[in-house]
Amino acid sequence: MDVVDRFLQYVKFDTQSDELTNMTPSTPGQMIFAQHLEKELENLGLKDITLDKNGYLMATLPGNITDRKVPTIGFIAHVDTSPDMSGRHVSPRIVKNYDGTDITLNERNGIVLSPNEFPELLNYKNQDLIVTDGTTLLGADDKAGIAEIISAMDYLIKHPEIKHGDIRIAFNPDEEIGQGAHKFDVEHFAADWAYTMDGGEIGELEYENFNAAVAKVSFNGRNVHPGYAKHKMLNSMRVATQFAIMLPRWETPEHTEGYEGFYHLVSIEGTVEKTVITYIIRDFDQDRFIRRKKELEHLARKINHEFPGCCELEIKDQYFNMREKIEPVMHIIDIAEEAMRNVGVPPKVTPIRGGTDGAQLSFKGLPCPNIFAGGLNFHGRYEFIPIQSMEKAQQIIVEIARLTAQNSDQH
Repeated sequence: MDVVDRFLQYVKFDTQSDELTNMTPSTPGQMIFAQHLEKELENLGLKDITLDKNGYLMATLPGNITDRKVPTIGFIAHVDTSPDMSGRHVSPRIVKNYDGTDITLNERNGIVLSPNEFPELLNYKNQDLIVTDGTTLLGADDKAGIAEIISAMDYLIKHPEIKHGDIRIAFNPDEEIGQGAHKFDVEHFAADWAYTMDGGEIGELEYENFNAAVAKVSFNGRNVHPGYAKHKMLNSMRVATQFAIMLPRWETPEHTEGYEGFYHLVSIEGTVEKTVITYIIRDFDQDRFIRRKKELEHLARKINHEFPGCCELEIKDQYFNMREKIEPVMHIIDIAEEAMRNVGVPPKVTPIRGGTDGAQLSFKGLPCPNIFAGGLNFHGRYEFIPIQSMEKAQQIIVEIARLTAQNSDQH
């Protein structure tokens, strides 16, 4: 089985996560898939295979160097797919030698993947693309990462002439609902550092991510008969709207990119009597992140000055920028960049406009930048992955293992 065979097999498992169940893994399909992977790792001959009750699968490919100590490196991917779109009955197909025109995903429903809407398609002309049938997501996020890691281990087993230290691999549940790292046992994993193989298109290498918080703003109103409401009614929905428009209108996801942060209004639920609005707050810079949270506190005070006791604000931090944990060990980025160049992939170091399990793991003591898995347009029916990107990702894993061992010889 090669990386493509594995991937096409893995997407048949429905592993959508669900943030409402309060279980780990959050859905039974993730455990079923983890058990399948456990058997595959046993058949490959990996050692120290453990699958815990929370669905975290770990294993070791023992090193083949006896004359010196080599750092233990890790590779990590997540088994779940996004709750944003169904991952059941995924029916992928391969578009060979893509010619740059529209790809009809689903003739019956008129669903088309077009370079007019997704211009990045044109970067992959003459390559082989795996696409959906337009009714589900694909699941390259992150079954491509799993296929790449296992295929790289398979390659190293078959090529003992490539010298490497111990390699730890882990596949975890519930990354898509922000809980992938919560029950990850970093001590048991016992790697010096690791890489998540997740997300983005070929060449991406990421060690900066958003600082993130969620804010719940509640407004308490007073309802009376609207015909006799003068000076009595307080309509909580109108107050909530007043709050929302006081925030800077250009600092929202649809107006920001690169290193710019934002406030994102994600939900409004309301009646005259009570309205709750929820924001997520994102910024790379710690000072700006703190300022954003203070701004919400300031606006809540303003509302309460006008309508005493109306507004309640609750802010919870979600995760932080891993950059501060990676900078002291920048050699792990240097190795990844060198590995990419060695296999002919120019590295693109970009900030992650989101979070990653690696960020949380970095704060738990396992420095863990992110390397591309190769897919595009995640979390929806237009998701696709070029086969050549998956093959390159696999080669990069092998090359990182080789370079880590080679560098340990020089020190």
